[in-house]
Amino acid sequence: MDGSGGFETIRVESDGSLGLLTLARPERLNAVDGTMLRELALAAAWFDDQSEIDVVVLRGEGRAFCAGADLKAMGGASESNWRQRREAGQLGRRAMDALERMRALTVSQVQGYAVGGGFLLMAACDLRVVAEDAVFFIPEVELGLPLAWGGVPRMVRELGPALTKELIITCRRFGPSEVAPMVNRIVPSDRLEEETLELARSLAAMPTVPAAITKDHVNAVCRAIAGATDFADGDTLQWVRGDAESEAARVRYTERTLGGGRGA
Repeated sequence: MDGSGGFETIRVESDGSLGLLTLARPERLNAVDGTMLRELALAAAWFDDQSEIDVVVLRGEGRAFCAGADLKAMGGASESNWRQRREAGQLGRRAMDALERMRALTVSQVQGYAVGGGFLLMAACDLRVVAEDAVFFIPEVELGLPLAWGGVPRMVRELGPALTKELIITCRRFGPSEVAPMVNRIVPSDRLEEETLELARSLAAMPTVPAAITKDHVNAVCRAIAGATDFADGDTLQWVRGDAESEAARVRYTERTLGGGRGA
């Protein structure tokens, strides 16, 4: 069954107790724009309405999971008014929160690049299966931006403060073995789909109510530990866009990387 009704950048499907949420912009390495963020939140609500679905797999079409924020869609200073800019700045946090709070258990299936916001999409899922040759990096600081979308509290709770600071501030590349505590399976790339579906089906076979309670309980503990500190992420992001040094960094990064189709 296909539930994609009107979505432009993603696909949603169901097969009994299993749901599939696919990022579907392979020509842009599934880079995230405002439309995709809105559609991810809508898709989470759609899955919540499908009472038979207990597990949802989040995956990316093509050779990358997600190249992060679409640099072509970022642009420079906006002519929008303050209220419109604030609304746009909150889209990422709202999408991540919607995925994290879905009733169904979520499993990310990660291949190729998971960059910036793509890494955060993986982190918003309950469980993560990652190809052993996957590549991660978080380029926001080099772009002249703070990491938003609720990324800092999620990374602190998964990886601790020291590694979080290093990975965000240095913008260096790293692999799944370096963030193994937040990854459930690291598998050969040719077995990624098989291993992900096997895990998803094993989750779906468990009694629904205690599984759902466990998810909510663990998430509540995580929020208590990391704190709800991301409410102003979008405001901070919009403010920094007006800083001259940050804007110059964004221009340099975009000019250097945009030809390669990379995101952030």
